[in-house]
Amino acid sequence: MKEALNRQDPLKLPEGKYYLVDVGLMLRSGLITSYRGERYHLKEYSRNPPRNPRELFNLRHASLRNAIERAFGVLKKRFLIISSSTEPSYGVETQKLIIFSCCILHNYLRGADPNDELLAQVDAELMNDNDVHEEPPNPRESSEEFRKGELIRDGIAADMWANYQV
Repeated sequence: MKEALNRQDPLKLPEGKYYLVDVGLMLRSGLITSYRGERYHLKEYSRNPPRNPRELFNLRHASLRNAIERAFGVLKKRFLIISSSTEPSYGVETQKLIIFSCCILHNYLRGADPNDELLAQVDAELMNDNDVHEEPPNPRESSEEFRKGELIRDGIAADMWANYQV
């Protein structure tokens, strides 16, 4: 019993931050891409639920990316400083503060005047431009970082699938 408690669970995921990225970037331990060659787009799941852990992972990956794109789309429409390429370049810390401030102002404005016109505009844009184009596999994907990313993604997918099956 003591030996079993001392062994590490091979499926236990390392703690840390994982960023959702599209397949144009390389899978790494901190950058989690969807699975290539599996269904990905939300509309593909409207009538056919996920059939395996990879499809479930891709469905949830797409759902989260869609929510993030929607949120930033609304912020970019409401606050041009976020989307303007003519503004002076700000440091990372200042950029974080600008986005944080815009989020606070946006939430206040939604409470004071819940105009859903911006949301409708962004939703329409996302519906028309929601295709993620797969890039060919990158030859660098045999690196150690790629293998770590695969282990993390596979572990997350397995956990999701186990909970989905219940």
